[in-house]
Amino acid sequence: MTEQEKNGILNEETENVQVSEPTTEVVAEVKTAPKKEAAPKRTGEIKPIEDFNWELIGKRDESYSKAQRAELEDLYNNTFKLVEEGEVVMGTIVAINKREVVVNIGYKSEGIINANEFRTENEMKVGDKVEVFVENMESIDGQLILSHKKAKSLKSWERVNAACDNDEIVKGYIKCRTKGGMIVDVFGIEAFLPGSQIDVKPIRDYDIFVGKTMEFKVVKINEEFKNVVVSHKALIEAELEEQKKHIISKLEKGQVLEGTVKNITSYGVFIDLGGVDGLIHITDLSWGRVTHPEEIVTLDSKIQVVILDFDDDKKRIALGLKQLTPHPWDSLSETLQVGDKVKGKVVVLADYGAFVEIATGVEGLIHVSEMSWSQHLRSAQEFMKVGDEVDAVILTLDREERKMSLGIKQLHPDPWEEIEKRYPIGSKHHSKVRNFTNFGVFVELEEGVDGLVHISDLSWTKKIKHPAEFTSINAELDVVVLEIDKENRRLSLGHKQIEENPWEVFETIFTVDTIHEGTIVEMNDKGSIISLPYGVEGFATPKHLVKEDGTPAKIDEKLEFKVIEFNKDAKKIFVSHSRIHEDINKAQAQEEKQAKGEKSASPKKAKAQGDKIEKTTIGDVTDLAALKEELLQQEKKQK
Repeated sequence: MTEQEKNGILNEETENVQVSEPTTEVVAEVKTAPKKEAAPKRTGEIKPIEDFNWELIGKRDESYSKAQRAELEDLYNNTFKLVEEGEVVMGTIVAINKREVVVNIGYKSEGIINANEFRTENEMKVGDKVEVFVENMESIDGQLILSHKKAKSLKSWERVNAACDNDEIVKGYIKCRTKGGMIVDVFGIEAFLPGSQIDVKPIRDYDIFVGKTMEFKVVKINEEFKNVVVSHKALIEAELEEQKKHIISKLEKGQVLEGTVKNITSYGVFIDLGGVDGLIHITDLSWGRVTHPEEIVTLDSKIQVVILDFDDDKKRIALGLKQLTPHPWDSLSETLQVGDKVKGKVVVLADYGAFVEIATGVEGLIHVSEMSWSQHLRSAQEFMKVGDEVDAVILTLDREERKMSLGIKQLHPDPWEEIEKRYPIGSKHHSKVRNFTNFGVFVELEEGVDGLVHISDLSWTKKIKHPAEFTSINAELDVVVLEIDKENRRLSLGHKQIEENPWEVFETIFTVDTIHEGTIVEMNDKGSIISLPYGVEGFATPKHLVKEDGTPAKIDEKLEFKVIEFNKDAKKIFVSHSRIHEDINKAQAQEEKQAKGEKSASPKKAKAQGDKIEKTTIGDVTDLAALKEELLQQEKKQK
């Protein structure tokens, strides 16, 4: 019940007490009024009483004076506590049932709290004192609503804020693990403990902390989102800082210390030196090749390390492990010399070569050029792979610089040592095509023995513009050794020399003025290539490609061609189609001219010169007939 309602009840009681006396007066006035003013009633005019108190109608006589009434009101109000909504007060449990707990906070009515809010509390009983939060002074049902849970929460936040402000150490219960850290119960509030704040060293198993009660410092509070962050690491950092200063003040280069492997990365190992961290780079773990630091050390193990270097502030400390043992080059056998055979393991591969470890920390380089006698450009991956055990020969050895070069081709004899015996000039061999150039084909006779077949030595008859027209990479090609250059390791080879030179025979077939059938296979401004019998190609200029009707010949057209020139040394045949009908026309014109000359001659001259003219005419005709007969026979032979 509100204060206003209380005052209303008091007013009602006091006003009821005051009603009795005024009521009598009003009644007396009402009784006497008709007698005094009878006349106005008759006329219909009624005048109200000016000092009539309408508020006293229906009220009892007032039995208290104003002073007594004020005293009673104060006495009544003082029986209740002055509480406000949103306030935390102490109350007493007066009743408990399965659903509700009734609590008296000294107000005019008891408050109700849901029993679920006491589940985490110890066994509650009537008479226990509890802190409650006033949620509502009077609900719709006129009930005082309280909350024990909210009271605890408000108190907890007050304590957490005070702990943060005062840098106070608090205790918390680690409830469970979550992403990136742990959930900690601090004063009933769920706080977050990041994984990096559990300890000064990295924690790999969070589960071992679940269920433990530990001390923490409140490091951050977000009032808006009601988030609390705590740290256990902050408690021990102060102590470690002092310890760290003590250790750093005594650090010296070359000093050997014992440390604990704190963390392992792909590039090195972090060592805890007792509050100070140092790094062993992967190259300082072992004199040999190390793929990953886990091959050398394990987490949480204790190892001896040496201080290699540190910065001015001594915040970065470089440590070494391999420096505790002598360098393998210093213990390398003195008897090892250039030319000795060694065995080792391939530890690194590159395009230019392979590094072979012949002893721990002692490596030699086998350059790719020392892997094979072949002159072809190749990569080391074609010969070996990492982890292979290989035999090699020491080529160079520098103990001061700690460098060594090795070779594996030296394990086999050099094929060029007796090249003249194995590949004498004129000998025939099988080869494999390895590469093309514009001027020829590079072939391999065996590993380390290569040769060049010039483009002019590929075919006796075909005109080849590029070797790709004739053969292909990795194709088999028969060759003949033409020339040997042992000093420069070069062989001149030929392919067409496998067969006899057909131009010796062609010289008797394609004689000048013989006629052969051919096909135009290629044309350009300078002339055309004519495919002739026996795989031979001839050449004809545009003026020699005019047909009898005056039109030019076309590509792929099959015609008859007369040989006008044969060059055995240059292996060239010049032909003409026009020359055939031109020669025939000339012969016919000459015959006609001679016939006209005979008719126009005088009888005297004819008689005097008859014998001479007759001889000339008969001889010319005979020669022409013989030429024509020869052309016809050659044509028949060609067909």
